[in-house]
Amino acid sequence: MGQTWTDTPIHFIDFEGNATSGILEFGVVTLRNGAIAETHTRLCRPTGRVSADDTKVHGLSADGLTSQEYFAAEWERFAGLRATGPLAAHFAPAENSLLRKVWPYPREVPDFARPGKISTEWGPWIDTGRLYPQLFPQTGSFRLEDLVVRAGLQAELEIVARRHCPPERRRYHAALYDALAGSLLLLDLLNRPELATATIPWLLQMSTVDGEKREALQQGDLF
Repeated sequence: MGQTWTDTPIHFIDFEGNATSGILEFGVVTLRNGAIAETHTRLCRPTGRVSADDTKVHGLSADGLTSQEYFAAEWERFAGLRATGPLAAHFAPAENSLLRKVWPYPREVPDFARPGKISTEWGPWIDTGRLYPQLFPQTGSFRLEDLVVRAGLQAELEIVARRHCPPERRRYHAALYDALAGSLLLLDLLNRPELATATIPWLLQMSTVDGEKREALQQGDLF
């Protein structure tokens, strides 16, 4: 079976913002040895318009962000994260798209889907938004908040949010709060006895919905 998922750091990421506004806030939760090891978050200056409708969702306005550094200042952090472990997110295509809009590629990094090989991609990602529907197809909505409540993790999320999140950002649609929520979902999934020996390559394969890409991962072809 080789190494299990606990042998490699996993970096769970959430962004607030979109292609128009740019990344307005990031949250990163690093999992090591099956537990939350460290977190990072900050607000970021918009690169474009922040609409009133967007502000209603995430609570961030352009006026409140003008003194912040742009997200692009975080290159060393994110390139460094990708070099040490796979990235993870809840419905990862959104995070992958926003990240690639700033930096199309990381440096040469390990290909965690195919151990021993090298990649120049941010992905593939571990995606709780894809894992849960495949492993529990009959459980209803797969929105982050709905999954957390259904898994009985809301109380634990409140506890870890008090420890890690800025006081005014302890809510859904705040980047670190959502990253913590996704991390707890992933840990809850992988702490089930039947998944305790899951490997990182298996998680990346199961997170890849595209049949051809998944087959390429399984066969060790180019992603």
